[in-house]
Amino acid sequence: MAVVNTPGKIEFQERSITGPSHDQVLIKTKAVSICGSDLHTFKGKHPFAQLPAAPGHELSGEVIEVGDAIKRLKVGDRVALEPVITCGQCAFCQKGTYNLCTNISFHHREGQGAFTPFFVANENWLHNLPKNISFEEGALLEPLAVAVHAVRKSEIALGDTVAIFGVGAIGLMILVLSRLSGASDIITVDVQDFRLMTAREMGTSLALNNRGDKTVDEIIRSVDGLGVDVVFEAVGIQTTFGQSLQVLKKGGRAILVGLNPEPEVTLPSNIFVQKEISLSGSQGYCWDFQTALKLVETGSMDLSRFISHRVPFDSLQEGFEILTRPQNQAIKIVVVFD
Repeated sequence: MAVVNTPGKIEFQERSITGPSHDQVLIKTKAVSICGSDLHTFKGKHPFAQLPAAPGHELSGEVIEVGDAIKRLKVGDRVALEPVITCGQCAFCQKGTYNLCTNISFHHREGQGAFTPFFVANENWLHNLPKNISFEEGALLEPLAVAVHAVRKSEIALGDTVAIFGVGAIGLMILVLSRLSGASDIITVDVQDFRLMTAREMGTSLALNNRGDKTVDEIIRSVDGLGVDVVFEAVGIQTTFGQSLQVLKKGGRAILVGLNPEPEVTLPSNIFVQKEISLSGSQGYCWDFQTALKLVETGSMDLSRFISHRVPFDSLQEGFEILTRPQNQAIKIVVVFD
């Protein structure tokens, strides 16, 4: 299993396979994609995963053994992992909003990272992959579910204008989903020209480089001087957080998706009263994997477009180093297993 003991270095540790228990299955890993939160862990800057930590949670694979109480899955099934661990007992779990579980955790935070040849998981958190979805695409269902949840939270209406700060993989997925939801003008903002070029290829109305100090004015001017109806912050830094609020029109809605490694940020508080805007966080996913699967299965979302690099498991260090290089041309790096 890959672990990070010191920032910037992937190490491999041997682990014994314990399980599966009666309600679990043993998966042979086929593909795992590297998430932005994994990169935070690699750098030693993840706010909720102190080193040493085991990165990786966007996993797909093949069932090779099942517990004696398993009814839905069988050996040979192709599956994607929803990597949450919930208590099932708190008020939020009882209501079905399990992403708000008071005791929520994730496999990688409990020491079982996904960069490993074998993975044990509870049957309830595994989703069958349709035949037309590859293992590599299956590994991207987790970030797609994050994007689905965020777009649902935004309640985009037909004809709404949208701005997206940060067009990494999830930001690009939000772009596509916003268009599917009926948004008219969609403005994307980033500091990497490659990402902005990709956003243009995926249908953005306007792509802006955020290196200067005119981004807010350019966005507002592009939508008749009023601002946008919905903004997604998918970066997780102070600057884009403030910009996201400033570009909203009166009554607009901001969805905070990016994970900020800093514990606190400042914001212009009076703007909430003056413009009657709202700010909502978007925590993971909740019954969103099912929607993500349908979007891919029916061809509404082509996840293969987001895969920019493929690296073998034993070259995992290289995969992370690609993402740390300034102006890298990576969208989603998928680690493939034999």
